[in-house]
Amino acid sequence: MEEEKKTFDLLSLASIPLMMTLGNSMLIPVLPTIQKKLNISAFQSSLIITVYSIMAIIFIPIAGYLSDRIGRKKVIIPSLILTGIGGAVSGLAPILLNQPYWLILVGRLLQGVGASGAFPVVIPLVGDMFEKEEDVSNGLGIIETSNTFGKVLSPIVGALLAVITWYTPFLTIPILCLISILLVGFFVKVPKNQEDPPTFHEFLQNTKNTFKENLKWLIAIFIIGCIVMFVLFGTLFYLSELLESTYHIKAVRKGFVIAIPLFALSAASLIAGRKIGQNKSLMKWLTLIGMFIAAVMMVCLSFQPNIRLFLLFLFVSGIGIGVALPCLDAFITEGIQKENRGTITSLYSSMRFIGVAAGPPIYAVIMEYSVRNMFLAAAGISLAAVILSIISIRPERASNEGNLKTI
Repeated sequence: MEEEKKTFDLLSLASIPLMMTLGNSMLIPVLPTIQKKLNISAFQSSLIITVYSIMAIIFIPIAGYLSDRIGRKKVIIPSLILTGIGGAVSGLAPILLNQPYWLILVGRLLQGVGASGAFPVVIPLVGDMFEKEEDVSNGLGIIETSNTFGKVLSPIVGALLAVITWYTPFLTIPILCLISILLVGFFVKVPKNQEDPPTFHEFLQNTKNTFKENLKWLIAIFIIGCIVMFVLFGTLFYLSELLESTYHIKAVRKGFVIAIPLFALSAASLIAGRKIGQNKSLMKWLTLIGMFIAAVMMVCLSFQPNIRLFLLFLFVSGIGIGVALPCLDAFITEGIQKENRGTITSLYSSMRFIGVAAGPPIYAVIMEYSVRNMFLAAAGISLAAVILSIISIRPERASNEGNLKTI
């Protein structure tokens, strides 16, 4: 009965990454339309994604500290409320103003601040809910799958909503946030912490000690997480532009096409999350193999094949990225003590958001000069992630606890 209750808690928590991803990624297929409606450049339209991520990068560590100190749920619900307000501001801007671009960005800034205390805090909360590392891995697999399933749905939902008006996707964000607020508020019960929260000085000292003991593998995980999101969001941004400008695939059709590689990513995340358990050696090799697959596929994409081969290569790349993501999450939650988990996972989430923020604008700049070099650069940094996995992530072979060591 207790396990069934925790499963329902977990499914309620999984609504947060689903709703947060829909609220951000469903804008990707709509960006070319926004660009035309507002008469802005591709770089300016990419900032609609980037400003959201920049604010999340800044505020995620603060949200992580607060979640360790005052409680996960007390951070998550106000953050969802703020995200909803930001969506409403962006959605109402085109109705109220003739030149709404800057107010849309203000709304996206508010969404980014809100998002910093939503999804990133879910990851350590899953670690708090379960005692067994295998259960934590399974839970994180469900959370990451919800996140990636949101990515699958988002281009389809975004394209469908944009049929009504191009700013309808913004107006749905408050509704999505309200659903998550109700689910988390009524159904998620946070385990009680019997110990007093650390003082700020103790928090800084604990964080310093955590990095001192785990520096190399933590930095490796942070960088790999950033690379994964950079390649994913940059490539999706390019795909959205390619489908509309070259193949004249628009609206709902474009949403379904963009969903193809994201479906592969979602399925791979679910399967990997269930298989890894507490086997950190398996996590390392799945991360390594997944990023190597992504690197090879980026090289294939650099030859600018026809659309069918392009989607095939992107589908396989999605499998590689999908396999790596739950492994990276599990390394962080299972390798860090509970009292520091919120802070460290929040820093990890900040690194992921750096990739989200940097991908679209950097791809937008490079693709103006050379699409081949753009994909070769993506292949290069994916290969760097492979090398980092090899040299910096070293599971303890002799330990029964499956701890990590660095070299």
